[in-house]
Amino acid sequence: MHQDEAIFNTPNLPINSGSVTTASTSLMGYLVSEQGSIQFPVLGTMKVVGLTKKQLTDRIVKELTDRKLLVDPIVNIRFLNFKVTVLGEVGRPTVISVANEKISILEAIGIAGDLTIYAKRDNVLLIREENGNKVVKRLNLNQTDIFTSPYYYLQTNDIVYAEPNNARLTASSNVRQILPLILSGLSFVAIILTRVL
Repeated sequence: MHQDEAIFNTPNLPINSGSVTTASTSLMGYLVSEQGSIQFPVLGTMKVVGLTKKQLTDRIVKELTDRKLLVDPIVNIRFLNFKVTVLGEVGRPTVISVANEKISILEAIGIAGDLTIYAKRDNVLLIREENGNKVVKRLNLNQTDIFTSPYYYLQTNDIVYAEPNNARLTASSNVRQILPLILSGLSFVAIILTRVL
């Protein structure tokens, strides 16, 4: 690498991220400020809010070539904080960091320890933010059309929630009804033992 090129390949911020697991590694990147800009070497402050990855790539390439800083630069843009959350009736509810920015709902559920026997496989909730609004979609994982659904691949900050089925709700309800009886019985036995002893 030429010495002039090195300055453009030195990111200004270590960011914790990982592959498609919950394990974290330290990747380097540029933090987008609250004003929607980054500090890029030599080019200075660049407004990036509202730009697609392709638009930002084209803009950086144009700036570098117009200023004659590099010839035919190669610019790769990706999100280092791409995360999805899996909750509810799964083996290990978790937040998953995705380094390659692509994960399907089935992969995310698999990483979270798969659905438990109490999960509603035909009614998994996907909560996504679109245009500033929370959108809730119900997905049937038993149907093959899940593979062609626009919600099959998750987006950053998506939340997948596996609802409990009736068996789980009934079991929880039974425990709540039986627990006070058991505690009362134990209290009664403790009282008797203290009086006998």
